[in-house]
Amino acid sequence: MGEHDEDQEHGVEPARPPLTEARAREMTAGLREAIDGVRRSVAVLAARVRDAHAARVWVPLGHSSWESYCRAEFGIGRAQAYRLLDVARALAAIHGAVAAGTETSRTRDTSAAPAAALDYGLSQRALIAVSSRADVVAELITHRLATLAHSGLQALDTATVRAVVRQAVRDVRTAPPPPPADPPADRAVAALRAAVDDLAASTHAIGELMLEVAPAYLSDTEAADVLALLCDQIGEPLDHGLAARRYAMSGDRRALHGTVL
Repeated sequence: MGEHDEDQEHGVEPARPPLTEARAREMTAGLREAIDGVRRSVAVLAARVRDAHAARVWVPLGHSSWESYCRAEFGIGRAQAYRLLDVARALAAIHGAVAAGTETSRTRDTSAAPAAALDYGLSQRALIAVSSRADVVAELITHRLATLAHSGLQALDTATVRAVVRQAVRDVRTAPPPPPADPPADRAVAALRAAVDDLAASTHAIGELMLEVAPAYLSDTEAADVLALLCDQIGEPLDHGLAARRYAMSGDRRALHGTVL
């Protein structure tokens, strides 16, 4: 039996010709288009979720709540049903901030404005991560757009608005929530609070890494299946890993109570 036949018998894939740079760029362009399509679909989904929830669409269909409606109509659980609302609310806050921070007279490419208002290139994970701090994101976007508009140094075209929105989301998302104001007068208590703040900040960073492995669209149960081996390998209890993941998504320290804190 020849080497070629032997390779086929053992299931070895025949050698492929080297990938050319032109083909690699073509494949990369296709991937970029697909990723952009996913992000646009997140924006469309968020807008439709917002409208459906505002209209209380579950009532005429005989469901008792948004949660039961989502379970019956789409087969998704409670956590995902409310994460959809988080995405919708975060995106609505961003839309409002863009409207407040821009001036029509200074905005170029007005024909693209409706599309720009819908698609900022934000993933579902990014929107969930800032949903609890949507007001902070909105304030940052409004301020930065207004500053640009009044400076006259840069016209607020679609690309500029999109870049400002994405950077604001990134800035808020990567910064852990601020510690409580008014530090205690007692030095020992102040030192303990500082230690807790440091622990929360490092836990937030761990949560971001957990989200790389178990994305935000997974429920806690699904995430536990994915993270069990990772947590075991790094010597972190699974419940701590899940709590850190929830904290990175929500920015709410209550997610850490009973586990890390």
